[in-house]
Amino acid sequence: MKLGIFLLAAQFEAGDQGTVLTSAMDAGCAAEEAGFDEAWIAEHHFVPYGLCPSAVTFAAMLLGRTDRLRVGTAISVLPNTHPVALGEQAALLDQLSGGRFTLGIGRGGPWVDLEVFGSGIERYDEEGWAESVDLLMRWLTLRRVGAEGKHFRFRPVPVVPRPLTRPHPPAIIACTSATSAALAARQGLPMLLGMHADDCEKAEMISAYDAAARACGRDPRGVEHAAASVALVADSRAEAVRELKAALPRWLNRGLSAHQTVDGRARTMRDPHAYTDYLCEIHPVGAPRDVIAALRRTTEATGIRRHLLFAEGAGRPERTLDNIHRLGKEVLPEIRADAEQ
Repeated sequence: MKLGIFLLAAQFEAGDQGTVLTSAMDAGCAAEEAGFDEAWIAEHHFVPYGLCPSAVTFAAMLLGRTDRLRVGTAISVLPNTHPVALGEQAALLDQLSGGRFTLGIGRGGPWVDLEVFGSGIERYDEEGWAESVDLLMRWLTLRRVGAEGKHFRFRPVPVVPRPLTRPHPPAIIACTSATSAALAARQGLPMLLGMHADDCEKAEMISAYDAAARACGRDPRGVEHAAASVALVADSRAEAVRELKAALPRWLNRGLSAHQTVDGRARTMRDPHAYTDYLCEIHPVGAPRDVIAALRRTTEATGIRRHLLFAEGAGRPERTLDNIHRLGKEVLPEIRADAEQ
């Protein structure tokens, strides 16, 4: 069993954005002090939902400030950048960190990012997304790479620097549909499942992955999928739920409503209060025994043994640090004991 901290650099209140980013970095360092296996950082553009626009850059800083902790991106938005550019950065971090970096990638959404960065909706669509993933993974695996696709065409060039880790640095794909699960299976990469999915939905995604893997001749057994969840430790479940209900709805409303679609397509947004209730119901929230029980339920229902815990949900930096330390002291030992049985 692996436990990691999932950071959004979430801006709960209007104010100094540097303070938010510094607090997120402090939380990542606290994860190592608390004994966690890894820390992950999200990437967002032009919205206050999360203030980190470059998960790779944040990961580099956190790797430099820690000694043992694995650090991952959850996720780097691949359609916004050239796959080779992201591959070079991943190889660089793999080399300089001694193999402590994990590259998480995802499609993001049909947001205005695609207009700003010039990649366009075609890079977000299924065909462009699949071509980008293929090129990225070839770059991380081979010595020389060229491209003859619809979106990327260039003569073969040497991969410099080559990654330290063979056959490639650890990578994971954020998946929200059976189609994305099938893509991950074809690449032989694990899935990262988001906070919106309950245990039943996670299990269905893993079944879709397993079927797709077998269809292309891959054995899905032993693939280390991961799941993100809200995690808050308090003295009681009622207290933890009260904290989340006081902080999450306003943040969700401000952050998610700020997204702009690139092509004017209609979009819907969850009711922030109802969504907060749902997150409190399905995730490890409450006294330590509640958090431990919820993590065990998810593992039993899905087989997932790698959990990314969103620790910022109470909305205050000092409470985030307290939450991380309590998770490390009061939850992590029990979960580690499960793994040893």
